[in-house]
Amino acid sequence: MRGTYDGNGGPGSGAQENGAQESGEQGSGAADAAGAWGRRRLLRGAGALAAGAVVAAAPGAPTAAPRSRGAAYDGPVDGLVDGPVDGPGGAAVFRAGRFEVVALLDAHGTFPMSREEAFPDAGATAWADARRVDPRAFGPGGAWELDFRCFAVRRPGGRVVLVDSGVGPADSPAASWAPVPGRLHERLAAAGIEPADVDTVVLSHLHEDHYGWSVTPDGEPAFPRARYVVQAAELAALAPDDAATTYAVAPLRAAGRLHAVDGGTRLVAHRGGDAVTLVPTPGHTPGHQSVVVDGGHRRIVIAGDVVVHAVQLVDPAVRYFFEEDPDLARRTRRLLLERAEERRAVLATAHLNRPFVRLC
Repeated sequence: MRGTYDGNGGPGSGAQENGAQESGEQGSGAADAAGAWGRRRLLRGAGALAAGAVVAAAPGAPTAAPRSRGAAYDGPVDGLVDGPVDGPGGAAVFRAGRFEVVALLDAHGTFPMSREEAFPDAGATAWADARRVDPRAFGPGGAWELDFRCFAVRRPGGRVVLVDSGVGPADSPAASWAPVPGRLHERLAAAGIEPADVDTVVLSHLHEDHYGWSVTPDGEPAFPRARYVVQAAELAALAPDDAATTYAVAPLRAAGRLHAVDGGTRLVAHRGGDAVTLVPTPGHTPGHQSVVVDGGHRRIVIAGDVVVHAVQLVDPAVRYFFEEDPDLARRTRRLLLERAEERRAVLATAHLNRPFVRLC
């Protein structure tokens, strides 16, 4: 999510490489991103996406008419194992098989442009449906109120995959527009997670509000035992002088902690079929990726910025101002939501004012 606005329009590796393999857990590389959420395929004109999770339609291909998705998770359900959504400590926990997905509220604030400016294609019906799904997003005078959320996927034995690292400290690159400082480390501690428990940090993409706590003030990896996993396409699109390069990518690369992957990649696998898999979901940025937590009877899709507001949940065709490839983002969003709905998955959201959404 890029927040700067001036008023004008406008090598994949298995879990075993990091010491993450545990009893019953199998690691595999990008070529093993198979199973329920699929093996990566290349689709002409649409780029690489994970076939079982999201498949981008080729340009000009027919797409289904938008469907209004109006039922957000409003707990409790049997998967909620630790109190109310965004309850005490800022954490909500949803279980999927062997995994616990912990929602970590790093920050909350008002976006620096109105919701109508941020989503110029949204119509009255979509706005009305979105208000029912996420009423707290609708501030006074057209304001967009949003959360900034990371997720921890905790495995048996206590090791953790952290998805995104939030807005960062007061002097982070997000400081010009996001509500810094964030509280990620406080949220992790409240959830019983130490920095050394994190063996993988997945960066969904390289916008300022998603990598802010990746490094310490001295430029050292904030999670010293973790590999930081980014899609190669995201790194290739990054300008040398981009803040992401100087603040996070260069220091992580120098420390030997940056791991580029190309396409669908299984991070964690258990013999029973439970798995944590990366799937490319481009459009918001060229190398955007999401995380699928497959617990057998329940799947959780940690979407990143595929959906940044409920208006895109109820109408996936709605464009967000800062999407780098709006057409591809639209196709990705529609197909991710359709596939998640087919599989009765729960959507874990970074910016809605509730962490988990059940599609219906």
